[in-house]
Amino acid sequence: MTDDTRSRYVEGITRLLPVEERVRAVAQVRAGGGLTPAPPPQPSAPPATGGPGFLGVLLNVLSPNITFGRADNAVDWLFFGVGGRGEPGSQASVLHQALTVAAKGSGIRNLVLGVTDQRLLLGATAPVGLLSNSAADERAQADIELLGSVPRTAVTARFGRYRLNWKRLRLDFADGSWLSFHVPLADSGRPLREIAAALSAG
Repeated sequence: MTDDTRSRYVEGITRLLPVEERVRAVAQVRAGGGLTPAPPPQPSAPPATGGPGFLGVLLNVLSPNITFGRADNAVDWLFFGVGGRGEPGSQASVLHQALTVAAKGSGIRNLVLGVTDQRLLLGATAPVGLLSNSAADERAQADIELLGSVPRTAVTARFGRYRLNWKRLRLDFADGSWLSFHVPLADSGRPLREIAAALSAG
């Protein structure tokens, strides 16, 4: 993340805040891979059913486009471990559902974590096309949609390595749930460390 990109993210987040709230840190992130919290309860949703066991796992490895419920979970755990935990409706569940919905929309969006003097924020940049020019990308970076927020007093963070994620940020929430984010290996881990430090600061 360049200094110019960081400045545009700060600008985009600042637009979402009350006048008295100040940004302390921002980071462009990717959601942690592996098993993640179940989505919040949906009254009309039918109960989940089990997968086909070993055969489902084998077919899932050979063809990721074939999905079999529990087999998907087994493959995620085998290769990526755990990206988050939490009961349906927990803080991690709600935030993960929000970023999942944002990722399914049209266009390419970046996830952005921000810490203010009051809250942890999760946002997504405005969508851009695959072949968008740099001007469109820059406008999108300053146009952030707020996906969710958590009071700073209700979340702690730690930065470190986990399996294939060498630069991972784990966010632990007061309700016992947690969620992880990371950056590519080629990117600096400094923004994630700054998020952790901002959440730890008084």
